[in-house]
Amino acid sequence: MKWKKFRLKTTTEAEDIVSSMLMDLGIQGVQIEDRIPLSQSDKEQMFVDILPEIEADDGVAYLSFYLEPEEDCEKILSEIRRELQDMSAYVNVGECTVEESETEDVDWVNNWKQYFHQFCVDDILIIPSWEDVSPEDEDKMIIHIDPGTAFGTGMHETTQLCIRQLRKYVTEGCRVLDVGCGSGILGMLALKFGAGYSVGTDLDPCAIDATKENMEVNGIGTDSYEVMIGNIIDDREVQDKVGYGCYDIVAANILADVLVQLTPVIVNQLKPGGVYITSGIIDDKEQTVVDAVKAAGLEVLSVTYQGEWVCVTARKN
Repeated sequence: MKWKKFRLKTTTEAEDIVSSMLMDLGIQGVQIEDRIPLSQSDKEQMFVDILPEIEADDGVAYLSFYLEPEEDCEKILSEIRRELQDMSAYVNVGECTVEESETEDVDWVNNWKQYFHQFCVDDILIIPSWEDVSPEDEDKMIIHIDPGTAFGTGMHETTQLCIRQLRKYVTEGCRVLDVGCGSGILGMLALKFGAGYSVGTDLDPCAIDATKENMEVNGIGTDSYEVMIGNIIDDREVQDKVGYGCYDIVAANILADVLVQLTPVIVNQLKPGGVYITSGIIDDKEQTVVDAVKAAGLEVLSVTYQGEWVCVTARKN
């Protein structure tokens, strides 16, 4: 189905109140474009370590929203203009021009599938549900995964670095904690390598359903893993639920700056002799993470590389 798209030009000062007004009128899913710098909290919840340079905030914001063709668009736009006129008495709403266009007839939820195809990490075949295993790959370890809206297919270099370290250090029956679990791929592979139990934490609620679905399709029962939402760095409730001193391995494929905050906390979850696998580290942040690991009293076991990405593995003595 094609939708009509409307792009309203307003100000950064007014973008929140205008967004709220649009929602009050029954418009859902407002998209905001502006040049307001990201806060540190915003950066910590993103899965990138390098952000593009953007121009300085010019005070302009664009709010895009969508209406179905059969809706009375003129009536809705008239209501929006009336509300904006009222708002202009107490907030600078800007020029409030509206551009109209029509979207393509696209399945936005499933369109990403065209970019995700099966691939191998050494002798592990990672394959989405909509593709078939070829005869020459049947002797590989086969992992079925559909990331859905959660982060993590295993395709990124940082995930592959973690997979190889997990394979090296997982022992039969060990307990693994995956901080920032996303689709659950690291915990799932740890269980496939022989771990006895996996716990995942994430900030994104989508991680729960994605992990459960991926575990199920790979034949892993709910008695072998747990997923919880929350920030283990500063949420005592999450820390208590995860448990202390009970993990043989902790994996964290996040950002270098977040790893710096996480490391002195996560040593409390590791057993003596436990292994800490960190990735998501761009090469120029390697020393930052190594220093944080050493400052937390951990012994660096190895630093491995793939492309411009780094994985630092350490042990709690």
